[in-house]
Amino acid sequence: MAFTLTTTKTFTNINCSNTTSFKPLKLPLFWPWQKVKMGPLSVSPMGFGTWAWGNQLLWGYQTSMDDQLQQAFELALENGINLFDTADSYGTGRLNGQSERLLGQFIKQSQALKGKQNEVVIATKFAAYPWRLTSGQFVNACSASLERLQIDQLGIGQLHWSTANYAPLQELALWDGLVAMYEKGLVRAVGVSNYGPQQLVKIHDYLKTRGVPLCSAQVQFSLLSMGKEQQEIKNVCDQLGIRLISYSPLGLGMLTGKYSSSKLPTGPRSLLFGQILPGLEPLLVALREIAEKRGKTMPQVAINWCICKGTVPIPGIKSVRHVEDNLGAMGWRLTNDEQLQLEYAAQESPRSMIQNIFQTR
Repeated sequence: MAFTLTTTKTFTNINCSNTTSFKPLKLPLFWPWQKVKMGPLSVSPMGFGTWAWGNQLLWGYQTSMDDQLQQAFELALENGINLFDTADSYGTGRLNGQSERLLGQFIKQSQALKGKQNEVVIATKFAAYPWRLTSGQFVNACSASLERLQIDQLGIGQLHWSTANYAPLQELALWDGLVAMYEKGLVRAVGVSNYGPQQLVKIHDYLKTRGVPLCSAQVQFSLLSMGKEQQEIKNVCDQLGIRLISYSPLGLGMLTGKYSSSKLPTGPRSLLFGQILPGLEPLLVALREIAEKRGKTMPQVAINWCICKGTVPIPGIKSVRHVEDNLGAMGWRLTNDEQLQLEYAAQESPRSMIQNIFQTR
């Protein structure tokens, strides 16, 4: 009698009476010691964004997508992702806050999180609406988010944008709101979004005087958005011990290789893509070349570049397929030469991503 290993990974014993199937050993995409420090928190090298969850205008959200979103969330957890970014303004019209509601529902129902809900880091952003004029109103916004998320404490409470450009007096009240929610234990850490280098230093120094560390700064950072200001923000973050979170690491989809000037997405993105894509050929060629050489996809290469730069990218997910592809950005690193090749190609591309209108200096 023979001892054989079939192509289905089945061992047959000498009695031929029993067969036992063995699943191949699945190694993690990253080890626990490779998690990234973000203030008092330890997060996966990449997180996921949930801007599309509830957004009908830009991303075509429908409630019929919820089951697939839940499957995508569960798959992310099963593969070690523990950082999920959202905002109290995510969701259009009557669906405002839908992203937070869905995250709360998925956390509560998760099989992967049985008894381990505290391991998930939810980072939500609070909009600087003009009617949020006091620190108490900002704390109330945090409490409302916690209710939608069905949790007692946020991982990171973030100020979605600065009002310094148009309502500087409101800015200090919002900063005090971050301090208050931290002191009340509603958040484990605080962060900001869309802050330029100068304003980032100001809020860091102010929070420091109040005994509150600034753990993160979220900014548009990618091969499409790597200009002088982004580099200044990254340098400030490195000097002050702030972790940079890269949003739109795929440039709203322009770096995926899925679109061209003759094949544009539907909806509002088509106008922006039509303006930028014709000038991206050098960068897209470099992404494709490295992806083919490495046996990766173009999105995986683009996201890995963000990781190599010491940031935590948060690509958006709408499906299981998105999660599966984005997970392939972890567990390897571009060489220095490959990073330089991509950066040179990005500089040769005459078009870059437009900056968020709320971005400050």
